[in-house]
Amino acid sequence: MTDMMAGPPVDVAMPPDAIIRIKNLKKVFGDNVVLHDVNFYCPKGRVVSVLGPSGSGKSTMLRCINLLETPTSGEIWFEDQLVNSHETDVDALRAKIGMVFQQFNLFPHLTALGNVELALKKVRKMDKEQAEHIALEQLDKVGLLDRADFLPSQLSGGQAQRVAIARALAMEPHVMLFDEATSALDPSLVRDVLDVMRDLAKSGMTMIVVTHEMMFARDVSDHVVFMRDGVVYEQGTPEKIFEHPDREGTREFLQGLIDITPGQEILQDQPDSFMTSSVHFQRKGAGMI
Repeated sequence: MTDMMAGPPVDVAMPPDAIIRIKNLKKVFGDNVVLHDVNFYCPKGRVVSVLGPSGSGKSTMLRCINLLETPTSGEIWFEDQLVNSHETDVDALRAKIGMVFQQFNLFPHLTALGNVELALKKVRKMDKEQAEHIALEQLDKVGLLDRADFLPSQLSGGQAQRVAIARALAMEPHVMLFDEATSALDPSLVRDVLDVMRDLAKSGMTMIVVTHEMMFARDVSDHVVFMRDGVVYEQGTPEKIFEHPDREGTREFLQGLIDITPGQEILQDQPDSFMTSSVHFQRKGAGMI
């Protein structure tokens, strides 16, 4: 078990600009330990990408942050609030921590506008005029103002996911969590969703992103966390994780997704590959970026 541990726990009191702090997080389902001693933090205004193979606990960890799953032990802090406390107002917490899922979870009988404005009226108690104004603003930001009156069945998968992002942003969250937001999309639709996420990052939104989109993680993240077997196996800057990982398991995972050939050059406009620093990443398999 020693090789799996990721170093000393993170002090939940440090650093002072961390908006999310996770210390010794453990989650157990029956006899299955899904998360074991998970430690990391996310400073305000930064983007943290979480990578790892299926079953490594990435999504469970994300769901623990806004209490879609209840931690078995450990501490999760949001701003100055202990999230996994019996005193936590879950609805108020989730209004401040937006989440976008693999599936869009839109109400099929409501238009794009109706889906975005619903929580504004129900949770934030806005009148229809105010809720509609904010909802239209958010749809405009994700490039879907002209689809405001469309039902989910009339939208592409990428458009539906952008509506889901607009819905979360309408609540004016302090943090956005993305759980494989592009994994259910056809590869041709991924780019528009990633573009919205890139714009969010540029705007200073704090984001924790569980993803297999390697180019996004490499180019947009301030910090990368690699999970394996329920622990934070390695973490560091994108340059460190992608170019100089310390641990063999990290290298094996990345090499399973991308060919890493130092010193090669490739034109940036070629669709199946990309170049970051001195490392050439080439996509393996359909749909992998």
